[in-house]
Order: sequence, then C-alpha cells, then structure tokens
Amino acid sequence: MYGRRRAGYRTAVPPSALDAFAGEATRLAAVLTGLTDTDDDAKTGLDLPSTCPPWTVRELACHVRIAVARLPGMLAAPAPPGPPVPAHAYYAPGRADPAANTDRIAAARLDAAAWPSPRAVTTAFTGAVDTTIAAARRHDPARLVRTRWGDPMTLEDYLVTRVVEVTVHGLDIAASLNRAPWTTPAAATVVTGLLTETGAGGAALPAALGWDPPTFIAKATGRQPLTDREQATVAGTGVTWLRLG
Repeated sequence: MYGRRRAGYRTAVPPSALDAFAGEATRLAAVLTGLTDTDDDAKTGLDLPSTCPPWTVRELACHVRIAVARLPGMLAAPAPPGPPVPAHAYYAPGRADPAANTDRIAAARLDAAAWPSPRAVTTAFTGAVDTTIAAARRHDPARLVRTRWGDPMTLEDYLVTRVVEVTVHGLDIAASLNRAPWTTPAAATVVTGLLTETGAGGAALPAALGWDPPTFIAKATGRQPLTDREQATVAGTGVTWLRLG
C-alpha cells in the first residue's frame, strides 16, 4: 500500500487511491474540455508539441486515456495468484524497454487519430475515466489484478499508479500549454507518498525549500531541475525519490 510515508504533505487519514484518481482525472478532463485545435494561443492548442516528445498535447492526452482505460479489462479477468507486489514496483527500472516505449508512442498516436476533434478527445477521456471508476467501485480494494508487466497487484495499489499517470501527465500538459500547474490535494498526497516510499521513512522535506505539491512532484520526477541549493538541501534529508520510468 502507498499510504503511510510522506514528504512534507501529511494528512491524518490518507485518501483512498480511487477518490484521488476520480478527483484528479475530473480536473484534467475539465482542462481538456477547454482545448481547441492548433491555433495561435499557446494555452489552448491541442496539437501543440508536448513536453513529452515526440507527442503532441492531443497524443499525450490519448496516452493518458489508454493508461486509464486498462483497468476494466484487468478486473474482468480472473484475479491472479499472489503475493502482490507494491505500487512502486510498477516503475521498477527497465520496465519500459525500447520496444515497450516504441509501442506506447505508436498506440497514443493511433488513438489520437481516432479522436480528431477536441470534443472527441474529451469525450473519449471522460468515458474512460467514468468506466474505470465504475469498475473499481464494484471490487474490494484488496482484489488482485495483473498489471501490464505481468505482476499481481492489489486494486488499491494499481489505482495509485493511475493517480500518478493523471497527475504527472497533467503537469506535463500544463507545461505544454504554458499554464499554471495544478494538483488536487488528494492526488498530491498519493503521488508524494509513492515517490518517497522507497526513501528514508518518508522524512519531511525542509520547509525552507518552499515547494508546493505540484513543484515537489515536478522536481522529484525530473520535470523541473534542482538548483545547487536545492540539491544540497535535499541530500541532507536522506530522502530518496522513486524515479518514474
């Protein structure tokens, strides 16, 4: 389970991964609803290049849609035997080999071609979110599913990885559109917990860094570089961040 270790964003009762996913995915869907086809406005162009090359914003949104849409099929299959692996195992080094990376790039581009208008992209994404939430609510969070890598994982922990997808790529979409980043509080708690889960007991980051949750996630995942001062401050805490593949 992701739940007990944090890095400066502690709550008395950690949110469920499903609640965090629903909130963050709904926020991302609202942003997608306001996008248009390519135009001169760097805040609305759906076909602008994204900060996840070689994808456009449209293709990146479709990559997230594909990631969200995996769960119903996993729940329709028989539960695999355990024991389950933890959520952070999903991002173990070497998971996304060159062949897997080539496949995911092509899949997002093919999906984007199937949804040619901004309305179609939003409808497809929202439909995937709604279907995934409905499927998850019909099952015990402890129910095992088989991930795309073949590992058994609890539904709760797999949903943690879906929170990561919508949160981190939401930051990518914000950066691609030159918009202020966003992160819902529940999603920030879940993602922060996962990123520090393999670290030194979730040691809190020094308040002197002044990072809000979106900044922490962007810094921890390499989306924003650390300054020399930040590197020295973080090194002194003993915190080790999980690096996403």
